Amino acid sequence: MGSGLSRVEEVPDYAMEVQMKAEVPVEDVIATAQAAGRAILQIYNSEASTWEVQMKSDASPLTRADREANAVICQALQNISPHIPIISEENKMTPHSVRQKFQYYWLVDPLDGTKEFLKRNGQFTVNIALMSSNTPVLGVVDVPCQGKTYWAVKGKGAWLRTSEGQQRIQAAEFGFEDKGLKICASASHLNKETEEFIQLFESPEFVQVGSSLKLLMVAEGQAHIYPRLAPTCEWDTAAADIIVREAGGVVLQAGKQDNKGNPQQDWKEELVKEVPVVYNKEDVLNPYFVVFGKRRGGSAAAR
Repeated sequence: MGSGLSRVEEVPDYAMEVQMKAEVPVEDVIATAQAAGRAILQIYNSEASTWEVQMKSDASPLTRADREANAVICQALQNISPHIPIISEENKMTPHSVRQKFQYYWLVDPLDGTKEFLKRNGQFTVNIALMSSNTPVLGVVDVPCQGKTYWAVKGKGAWLRTSEGQQRIQAAEFGFEDKGLKICASASHLNKETEEFIQLFESPEFVQVGSSLKLLMVAEGQAHIYPRLAPTCEWDTAAADIIVREAGGVVLQAGKQDNKGNPQQDWKEELVKEVPVVYNKEDVLNPYFVVFGKRRGGSAAAR
């Protein structure tokens, strides 16, 4: 008499494709960025001794404001879209083997410009982007100290919201041979490559600003060009990137760099290839890049 057990056969390794459709309310994302901005301001306006400043492994600062803004954003985004993963500067990084398969994901910098926060100059932002594969499709950037919120959705334009209402924004048109172009650059990173870039233009007006505000200045037409020939990470730029694109500008790669900002390629040769910055790379470090407003008469090769 047998045991009644049949022989176990090898189970095939099946994979099942599942597609989900869901709506992401843009107003809820805007409200999330603004709530994080209010949380930051509450700490910003308190005694500096309560900021709980720490240094991360890369020697960048981390404050209580970074942590509390991150908590506000992550909780809200989980409520808005529990099925969409979140990548934040202040969360443990998801391995690339996992995130490269993400169809959509949130890319967040809860406090972009922590060094500016510590200087108390007001030049910091809250960045939230919804990514589709390697491209931002929704971006919200709140500027707490200015009472401004910038946002964009792919194909729907770029917008600025204040207490007085909302208006569409457009990048300024310019030609590379124009005199007096306004060029903005980092308040904390000004290297020889950036100086070389600026020298290509005749009598430029140079402005140093912190955080993602520089991309927003180009998107809003307050600056024509922003060269970033120094380190940034994907969460620093994604939200403002789509705002620039929807305002009529471009964010173009200008060559790889190492994590100390040293060029690994000739930035001039790479810039003229006209390749937009892409995201969800194995290394979250951005390449060098240049942000242009509306270019009259052609590409970066014209320069």
